[in-house]
Amino acid sequence: MSVPALPATLTPALSGRDAVADALYRSVMALDTADDALFKSAFTTDAVLDVNGTIMEGYDAIYSQCYAMLTKFDTNHFLSNMRINIIEGDSKAQVTCSALSQHYRGGEGMNPGSDFLLAGGLY
Repeated sequence: MSVPALPATLTPALSGRDAVADALYRSVMALDTADDALFKSAFTTDAVLDVNGTIMEGYDAIYSQCYAMLTKFDTNHFLSNMRINIIEGDSKAQVTCSALSQHYRGGEGMNPGSDFLLAGGLY
């Protein structure tokens, strides 16, 4: 199933809080669709990602420890309970959210009865 892709930058321009939330939504949509450019658009080079206490510092670490591994699978990621704190005059933000994800072997995500891993956590 193909889903129409929206551009990384939406119009009209998003407010600070909405832009921060959109970056997280872009990151998980990129994981679920294996969209390298969309994933890159979600992070700065000095971003830090904490997934259940596993810390990834910098885009390269986030890419290699998250994107490069997960895009081998068929996945669905869902975010909720998002809280956003914008600091330093809108140039930096901190976000926490709950995540729920399903991971299937590559190519098996749409097959009825496929084995999957259901995971939940905090980002």
